[in-house]
Amino acid sequence: MRPHSSGDAPTGVLQRAALILDAFDGADCLNLSQIVAATGLPRSSVHRMLEQLVALQWVHRDHMNYQLGMRMIELGATAAQQNSLRRAALPSLRWLHQTTGCIVHLGVLDGADVVYLEKVGGELVPSIRSRVGSRIPAHSSTIGKALLAVDGSARVGSPDIQRVRESRIAFGREQCMKGFSCAAAPIGQIDHEGAAAVSVFGSATKIGPDKQLRLAVQTAAADIWHRVHAPRQGTRAARSPRYRHNRVGA
Repeated sequence: MRPHSSGDAPTGVLQRAALILDAFDGADCLNLSQIVAATGLPRSSVHRMLEQLVALQWVHRDHMNYQLGMRMIELGATAAQQNSLRRAALPSLRWLHQTTGCIVHLGVLDGADVVYLEKVGGELVPSIRSRVGSRIPAHSSTIGKALLAVDGSARVGSPDIQRVRESRIAFGREQCMKGFSCAAAPIGQIDHEGAAAVSVFGSATKIGPDKQLRLAVQTAAADIWHRVHAPRQGTRAARSPRYRHNRVGA
């Protein structure tokens, strides 16, 4: 649930509706008081808007609690299916999961945050709460460092980011959970999406700066770049600017 900033009070109906729907980000269900606290809107306005959203099936009411409704699920699934980067990346993400046995994420940079577009293998570690559409700070995450390394608008001169720019791989050991590590490779700048990257998350004993894992993650990133750009090249396959497109045997 995102806190409301008092400096940007919404004035239109759509803005207020969006603010209420945003309150459900990361929350399973909320009551009226919680939504009022999250949005900063008058209680009567929130109640009236919620009743309209329930009628539209954008919100579902269960006694005194509210949660996102069936129409939002339908629209969210449609938006994910229509995302061209996600569609192009899915075969490579599944291959990377099968090759490494790790959880695989596809992420893009949105402002200062990483937004996950896809997650494969999440059942391996149920306690990892990342999900499609969730956000994490870019500066403090491994996949975020891979994104910042190729983001054209980011002027990040830290040694960590510079190393990722040069090596095209980022490693993070036990940053978000003890005993687990992450490796990420930048895909590059994608039209209409901006910076994109792919990461693997798994046991710290499995993920390290070894050549085999590095090659697998970089190969997946190069393959995604290839799939995104190949339709524009006709019969000629597009290539990643940094890698040759070579498969790693599973």
